[in-house]
Amino acid sequence: MSKSTESEVFIIESLDFDDEKQKRFEGHIISQILALSGKTCEYYYIRTKRELEEVVKIFSSSQYRYLHLSCHGDENGKAMHTTLDRIPFSDLSPILRPHLRDRRLFVSACSMTNDALAKHLMPQSGCYSILGPEKTIDFKDAAIFWASLYHVLFTADSSVMKHEMIRVKAKQTASMYRVRLNYIRRDKASEKGYALTPIAPTVEKASGKASSNK
Repeated sequence: MSKSTESEVFIIESLDFDDEKQKRFEGHIISQILALSGKTCEYYYIRTKRELEEVVKIFSSSQYRYLHLSCHGDENGKAMHTTLDRIPFSDLSPILRPHLRDRRLFVSACSMTNDALAKHLMPQSGCYSILGPEKTIDFKDAAIFWASLYHVLFTADSSVMKHEMIRVKAKQTASMYRVRLNYIRRDKASEKGYALTPIAPTVEKASGKASSNK
């Protein structure tokens, strides 16, 4: 881990016009809850690819360790959307990759956290991990899910997030909100340079025994 990074969250949010009208500013809500928990969160709202290019430079200079993207993804899982632009992963990669060394990426977007994103972002980036929903996550669940996850992670250790702690806490929070996640982590032993692990919520059967909802 880079000794110069800080255990803080930097949030970049971009929604469509209908979301803006309905005031579905999930990222802003998360930033407020983190502030209540004593974390020094940075929040930026953007509408274009050009703005994203500039704001990630601010993230890089901030030395914050965790980047959180709150946005929309394609149903086919091959692009990220800002309010006005569609950004294929092939274009997103050169924007984000230079700024992810020794950092973690959290993605609150439908169908974005997948092998296609990992192939573009993980090699040569030095990124520790990417975590996000496997497919869809409802607006009514998203803000409280992420706020809960950050809360349990920072409560466990306010200074660092280790792999096993992320895996365990993500599983617990996913089970609480019935969200399916993908966890992508750097793996030097893998030919691809990373490993993708699905995290399925645990549900209670009628008998009371826990099982994996796959």
